[in-house]
Amino acid sequence: MLTTSKSNIQSVNTTLTAFHNSTNAREIAFEPLRPLGTKILNALVASGASDQTINDFKTLNRKVQGKRAGSKLTKADSGKVINPNPTDPLPEPTDTSISAAQLSYDSYMDHYSKIIALLNTEPLYLPNETALKLPALNTLMTTLATTNTNVINATTAYSNARILRNKTLYLAGTGLFDTVKDVKAYVKSVFGATSPEYKQISKIKFTKGR
Repeated sequence: MLTTSKSNIQSVNTTLTAFHNSTNAREIAFEPLRPLGTKILNALVASGASDQTINDFKTLNRKVQGKRAGSKLTKADSGKVINPNPTDPLPEPTDTSISAAQLSYDSYMDHYSKIIALLNTEPLYLPNETALKLPALNTLMTTLATTNTNVINATTAYSNARILRNKTLYLAGTGLFDTVKDVKAYVKSVFGATSPEYKQISKIKFTKGR
């Protein structure tokens, strides 16, 4: 049981590291979206596109910027945990924070794909800058999708590892936590509450996770 518990704890640590690495990569990939949206807007205006097309783009771009008309820009939750005290162990991200971040990034991808679809219908959108041309925008979309999928896969692996670890440690009746209590009770029954054998283990504390 000790060997299994150590292995499962290490698996959580390993998959958690992979999860953080993948969220870092996704954050880096999505970072250019906001300034890129502004550049595309300016190029679209300069191209001579109709006011209707420009207004449609502005509506989509506001969503990419993460704000409504007139509201302040808000930073998207990355799903990572920021440790306020670097000397303390980094806490594990919660299912709620991960889910909220995933919805946020899925929304970004949806809005950005609609922007590309809109630009594809505008024949006047012909910027000179390579980064603003449609092939480059499509390549960026592929990168966004890849990094987002990597996070989803890493999240699944981390979640499964955490489930297995928790079962090994805390499953009622057979988990390490309950087994320790049974072992203590057995030693106490065999040697007595005041015996040196029982005193060796009675003060060894195990804390059950929430």
